[in-house]
Amino acid sequence: MEWLQSYWESVTGSELFVIFVILFLGYAIGRITVCGLSLGSAGVLLVALVFGHFGVTVPDVVGDMGLILFVTAVGLIAGPKFFRNFKVNAKSYILLGVIIIAAGALTCVAGVFLLGIPSDVSAGMLSGALTSTPGLGAAKEAVATPGNASAGYSIAYIFGVVGVVLFVQIVPKLLKVDMEAERAKFIAAAGVEAKAEGKKLLELDSMGFCALSITIVLGIFLAKLKIGNFSLGTSGGPLILGLIVGHFGKVGKVSLKVKKTVLEAVRELGLVLFLLGAGVEGGAGFLQCLAENGGIKLFLVGAVITLVPMFVGYFFARKVLKLDILNTLGSICGGMTSTPALGSLIRVAGTDDVASAYAATYPFALVCVVLACQFIGMIPL
Repeated sequence: MEWLQSYWESVTGSELFVIFVILFLGYAIGRITVCGLSLGSAGVLLVALVFGHFGVTVPDVVGDMGLILFVTAVGLIAGPKFFRNFKVNAKSYILLGVIIIAAGALTCVAGVFLLGIPSDVSAGMLSGALTSTPGLGAAKEAVATPGNASAGYSIAYIFGVVGVVLFVQIVPKLLKVDMEAERAKFIAAAGVEAKAEGKKLLELDSMGFCALSITIVLGIFLAKLKIGNFSLGTSGGPLILGLIVGHFGKVGKVSLKVKKTVLEAVRELGLVLFLLGAGVEGGAGFLQCLAENGGIKLFLVGAVITLVPMFVGYFFARKVLKLDILNTLGSICGGMTSTPALGSLIRVAGTDDVASAYAATYPFALVCVVLACQFIGMIPL
């Protein structure tokens, strides 16, 4: 039996084995539907949290690669319609990005003064509630105890992910939205460009993986570009480059188009790898973090920091800016800097075009959340 035990340990000790077990279980749980709601791909996050809690680790490159693949694919898919949609709704996107983050920041500040939550923990909680890794980096730089900021991030992160994922599913159901009609209206408003290709372009490969790789390479260059302490990061750089490459589709006589079926597969693979990496990392020591930093009270405060900006953003978008439901939800995903929620919204909406609203709002929200985390971190303890 020793050989069997040795064989079993060699299999279960493999990082590749663990990754695919988490994906399998995550999809199975995500498929469970309760009252018409399901976690979908976010089920991977919950399973990864459990594995992470019990000491399972995966290489950091798994989550990083997943995030880059996801946002680049989203950008390439949304690119052909992005700039037209942005031109029509630019002011609305900018306003929503600022207002959503401001609402979250004010809620967080209230926690500092009314509940006595330390500002270093609060700064981390804001970045976690908005699932913003750049925000966490800014918080850690601004506080004297970076470990407390990381603890706050871990406490708020889980609901920060799941809350927005469920929000974009619950709102259309509560309002009994005719998604087919809204989708047709949204696509018509965004417009379709009938570009004349002229002479046949040179394709670097039949599937478009070369074009995808070039886009990612340039996106990483953009991600690493810093202005002061601000950078677009792994989420923003490849996303922006994806939108640009998706919009133009070529360089000279060379085609940079990637088949949509390929992009859809890359988008889904990237999303679940990102969720897997984030979940395993977040699950490590999560319960201990709760026990050492105020437990359930901080978790609930983090949930409020996630919920308030979503509701504020939704009512402002619908009642003041008069945006349609898909633009509103896409902007909320971008304003909350929530990559997993965008994946859920694409599934709910039945069109990748909602990514244009996400992509337009995201950069402004990212700037605001970095500044807000720095500001809260500097509040005297």
